[in-house]
Amino acid sequence: MAKKKLIVVGDRVLVKPEEGEERSKVGLYLPPTALDSQAVQGGKIVATGPGLPMPDPSEMSDEPWRTGPREHRFVPMQAKIGDYALFFRKAAVEITFEGESYLVIPQGAILALVRGEEEEPAEEEVSDEY
Repeated sequence: MAKKKLIVVGDRVLVKPEEGEERSKVGLYLPPTALDSQAVQGGKIVATGPGLPMPDPSEMSDEPWRTGPREHRFVPMQAKIGDYALFFRKAAVEITFEGESYLVIPQGAILALVRGEEEEPAEEEVSDEY
């Protein structure tokens, strides 16, 4: 049987949850009130959707017969694969895929992201133009 691929849609992220520990693996301290009520949870982002779809400006034209090929545009996601996300547990939907448990969370339910430092571009690549 062929290996299946899980595709996340819209502005959602797929998270491998970290089970209720007082201190997360990335060093965030979660107070007992957050753990007891399960209001806040953390986990590593393993996949993201493309973002929120934006309407094509050409569809708002007064001349609907002049449509060209449709261009798909999305508001980009702030969350990235590999980030550690702290999110509202109530907004998460638990799924099991190929024996692994994951949570699907809308980007709006994420409270904070922890990301490793990104490499700075070389000085000759930095431009003062905006």
